[in-house]
Amino acid sequence: MNARGALGRYGEDVAVRRLTEAGMTVLERNWRCRDGEIDIVALDAGALVVCEVKTRREGGYEHPMAAVGPDKTERLRRLAECWLERHGGPPPGGVRIDVVAVVLPRRGAPVVEHVRGVA
Repeated sequence: MNARGALGRYGEDVAVRRLTEAGMTVLERNWRCRDGEIDIVALDAGALVVCEVKTRREGGYEHPMAAVGPDKTERLRRLAECWLERHGGPPPGGVRIDVVAVVLPRRGAPVVEHVRGVA
């Protein structure tokens, strides 16, 4: 694994901890189909959550949330549909797309921002 892959994996580990601390149940990580990958699939009070994780080092070019624009959210919608087709359809609580941004400062703990329902 290269440095970029290791950074992304670390950010996903941080995101999983944050989501489980918030009471969510993680169902899958790095789920793939022909259209791409979902970083985290989780359940939150009966709702299926498709979660994109973006990790950056402090002082980088842009905030991680800036990397999730309309094209990315549309792709996440398609991936969610694919996941649902393979897993029996939507749960009673519906489907939500979240983003977790992880910023790694030069020193100290990661700064984590969880935005629910971006699309």
